[in-house]
Amino acid sequence: MLFSYLAHRRACHAKQTERQERIDDLRPVYHEPVAPDDTRILALSIADVVASVRAEELDPADVLISYGKQALKAHQRTNCLTEVMIADAEGWAKTCNRSGPLAGMPVSLKDEMSVKGWDACIGYSAWTGKPRQHDSAIVRLLRDAGAVPFLKTNVPTTLLSYESSNDVFGTTTNPYSEHHTCGGSTGGEGALIACGGSRIGVGSDVGGSVRIPAHWCGIYSIKASSRRFCVTGASTSVPGQEGIPVVNSPLARTLEDLEYFFKAVINMEPWTYDHSVLPIPWRDIHLSTEKPLKWGIIWDDGLVRPSPACDRALRLVAISLEKAGHTVVTFNPPSLSEGYGIGSKLLMGDMGDTVTAPLRTGERLDPGIGGTLFVAGLPRWIKKIYAWYMRYIRRDEVVAGLLESSRSISVAEYWALVAQREEYRRKWHDAWQAQGLDFLLTVPNPLPAIPHGGMKHAFNAIGYAFLFNLLDYSAGIIPVTHVDRTEDAIWPDLKLRNGIEAGMYELYDANSMHGLPLGIQIVGQRLEEEKVLAGMKLVEGLLRATPRTA
Repeated sequence: MLFSYLAHRRACHAKQTERQERIDDLRPVYHEPVAPDDTRILALSIADVVASVRAEELDPADVLISYGKQALKAHQRTNCLTEVMIADAEGWAKTCNRSGPLAGMPVSLKDEMSVKGWDACIGYSAWTGKPRQHDSAIVRLLRDAGAVPFLKTNVPTTLLSYESSNDVFGTTTNPYSEHHTCGGSTGGEGALIACGGSRIGVGSDVGGSVRIPAHWCGIYSIKASSRRFCVTGASTSVPGQEGIPVVNSPLARTLEDLEYFFKAVINMEPWTYDHSVLPIPWRDIHLSTEKPLKWGIIWDDGLVRPSPACDRALRLVAISLEKAGHTVVTFNPPSLSEGYGIGSKLLMGDMGDTVTAPLRTGERLDPGIGGTLFVAGLPRWIKKIYAWYMRYIRRDEVVAGLLESSRSISVAEYWALVAQREEYRRKWHDAWQAQGLDFLLTVPNPLPAIPHGGMKHAFNAIGYAFLFNLLDYSAGIIPVTHVDRTEDAIWPDLKLRNGIEAGMYELYDANSMHGLPLGIQIVGQRLEEEKVLAGMKLVEGLLRATPRTA
């Protein structure tokens, strides 16, 4: 154990030193202030950068310098970077495909994306100093499209958290508040993009991992359905886990950039890079402003009521849609608690054995997953007594149920859960069709960005995002407004229904959260990414034309 602990400490120190040396060794131009020419380049959309590079009006090397400068400022502010590949990216910029759909565009990557010659340790100290031997499929596609990978960004250990913190790289903070998290597990991307250090990034999502950073950092993202985006070759904490498919998906500063990037990737025919991708070409979808659509809303999942701030953001969108003549209804879905139960057992069927296997002695775990694994490791008789106490003394059926289900399952039980998942998906499909929905709206999470360490209370309150991983639906995030300490004070008549909800509301403080971003989630059915992007554009257009009060 001592040797394991010492190896952990040495690896963390070595990796942090390496990161700083790579920053310090960059050419002096990267350490200069952001100049007016840089500001001009940073203001260009992806489409404008690509057009300028193709027309030879802009050199990819100059684009890289501008984004490199801003990224270093973002890192100084939020500690968002892991692998600083800028020196190598200078060579890649010289040889990039200047006729491709992403010609000369710097692209940042979540740490798990494999880049040949660079680590993808995802916060495990045991995985440092082990550079990847090949580019992952998405990186090969991006290079062929003319993009320039230049940075990798921070994640939580295990990738199963809405906070991005680990012993190897430290904690990434929210660009709007150093006391709050940026989200996770693609949190480093969220912070970097919100600070302007990247215009587009690629992350992954198995329970909200690109959507929560977008919600909490005030940017845009879309979670694709499985088999729409390349995933092969990435480093992961859950290899072989297919009950809840991991999907790679983009995050962006603007909706225009998000759509442009998604279209560019699909038009590169990702199925020729990754055997798992379905050969579905890009489909242009334009929603008529004259044809009313039907929008369902889940106001409350029955587990955790959205906070006043998040509830207000959702109502702003509902009001804007109704004023524009659209139909907005409360959606009555199949049992959400049933879905959460199926999904959590599928994702954590081994009770964390796989995600904790690489850990060394003394390696820090996120407080949410750490607490969950601690409970899972208790003797069954203790959990039974605790569950009895929560059910009959505290009258908390939710927590009692979680305690009873916190165990590893057999292969036969896992297969049965997959069958239950498919039946649950059928129920959702039927309910969606029966109610004639075009889109569904929810909060991405009940809270704005939580304080550091808040996952201790928030780990079991991920349902608003996780549900659509279970269903494999397309889901996008757009920023709507910001927390207001006056408008978003806690309701005086709030009655907490269970221990999970009580824990979440311990974290909610409209005063300390004042100014934090608030997003909403726009959901379509499986493989409806283009439709969801069109819905996002419609809602954003209405919000721009409507005073944001509710």
